[in-house]
Amino acid sequence: MEQLVVRDADVVDGTGEPSYRADVVIDGGRIVSIVKEAAAAGCQRPRAMRELDAEGLVLSPGFVDMHAHSDLALLRDPDHSAKAAQGVTLEVLGQDGLSYAPVDDRTLAEVRSAIAGWNGSGDDIDFDWRSVGEYLDRLDRGIAVNAAYLVPQGTVRALAVGWEDRAATPDELDHMRRLVAEGLAQGAAGLSSGLTYTPGMYAPDAELTELCRVVAEYGGYYCPHHRSYGAGALEAYAEMVALARQAGCPLHLAHATMNFGVNKGRAPELLALLDEALAADADITLDTYPYTPGSTTLAAMLPSWANEGGPAAALARLTDDATSERIRHHLETVGSDGCHGVTVEWDTIEISGVTDPALADFVGRTVQESADARGESPWTTARRLLVTDRLGSTILQHVGHEENVRTIMRHPVHTGGSDGILQGTKPHPRAYGTFPHYLGHYVRELGVLSLEECVAHLTARPAARLRLPDRGLVREGYRADLVLFDPRTVAAGSTFADPRRLPTGIPHVLIDGRFVIEDGRRTDVLAGRAVRRAPL
Repeated sequence: MEQLVVRDADVVDGTGEPSYRADVVIDGGRIVSIVKEAAAAGCQRPRAMRELDAEGLVLSPGFVDMHAHSDLALLRDPDHSAKAAQGVTLEVLGQDGLSYAPVDDRTLAEVRSAIAGWNGSGDDIDFDWRSVGEYLDRLDRGIAVNAAYLVPQGTVRALAVGWEDRAATPDELDHMRRLVAEGLAQGAAGLSSGLTYTPGMYAPDAELTELCRVVAEYGGYYCPHHRSYGAGALEAYAEMVALARQAGCPLHLAHATMNFGVNKGRAPELLALLDEALAADADITLDTYPYTPGSTTLAAMLPSWANEGGPAAALARLTDDATSERIRHHLETVGSDGCHGVTVEWDTIEISGVTDPALADFVGRTVQESADARGESPWTTARRLLVTDRLGSTILQHVGHEENVRTIMRHPVHTGGSDGILQGTKPHPRAYGTFPHYLGHYVRELGVLSLEECVAHLTARPAARLRLPDRGLVREGYRADLVLFDPRTVAAGSTFADPRRLPTGIPHVLIDGRFVIEDGRRTDVLAGRAVRRAPL
């Protein structure tokens, strides 16, 4: 590996402190020297086998995507420009309580079906792993960017208990504890939950607390997608704070939004709740994406009882007319727990992707628009999609509030996460644009955060949550996972109309001192590896 000196960069080092001009020398995958302009004035400037003129560019640590859904994409797509071109050098996988390890053959088939909308069917993947450690070993064969992994609590429950809505027996709870401990011992960074997704949502707080005690013993953190982002959002946040504190476990709140009409303007109430806990020495961080719409699967809107038993049972209920009518009533009149306790508004539910090409005409339209065009009820349209697409349809849910987005991103425990679903014809633009959108729109155009603050949110703070001792800062001895971007032009290229356009203003990205993006183009370098939790 050749030595490199990045010449005359404006270094924003991840600490939040003002930038400085420096030459940065990289060798052996690490930063070996930082020579500030003042220090260089009276001495010979560093030389290397290769020099990169960074005049006018900011050099920062690589960005950490604290909430990613690239669990299969990293294996399927060696290019992975969706993240690499944004300056992302590390993604955290295993999110929302559902992923592909630990599993047995039965559970793997069930999970693949349940989250096909997030990650595709996986028919093009060789699932040659079953444990967390084996999945991390698979990543170590070479991937586009680095990846950490959270043990998914829903998958653990499916493996130990099944997909039934019932309490775990003592033996089943012991089994879950062992699975979580094994995953953490094999290198997972913590535990995730999806408490509006089955089967994770069937776990009572006492069960989650026991699993979090295991996480705390191993020095990990708990990352819940909690029980409501809608009608019961504040109560759900408070529930997670209390649970984590009882377990003595660090807490990271996933995509910490305040959505739906009931929460317009209520972000300060969330932050007051967190500030009170932080003042009492709670260990809490959160992540958000810088957009208002959410994104998930259409099947996620269903009431929990409709999904009990797994994907096959859900499809059977949807094909039964009487049960389908009961589901419609819960969605449109009662307020489904899958839709966060609010009644569904079909004109906010836009189909972003389907697995069956015959359904392509639905993509880019709301359920209401497609229903109107066919002269049928929205539920008739939604039901057809759910059954015909085998629960694989993905959606955008236009229910967010800009003032909440800006308020939450200012908080000092905030980090960035894309929650990027890469499947579908028209995925959410956050999958391709989250990090440049922070830098271009919210820093340069709106001034919601200073450049130095924003970089700290996207680098050092998540690295600290992940307990990475040598990442997240531009510092001598640290790994050379670095981004060079133009603060005057950096911007997300992706839009809702054209969501797969790559960003502008990010000419160079290095992982382990190797260029994965060079002069704005993806190289063939696969420098990413699994990043395992540091032992206590």
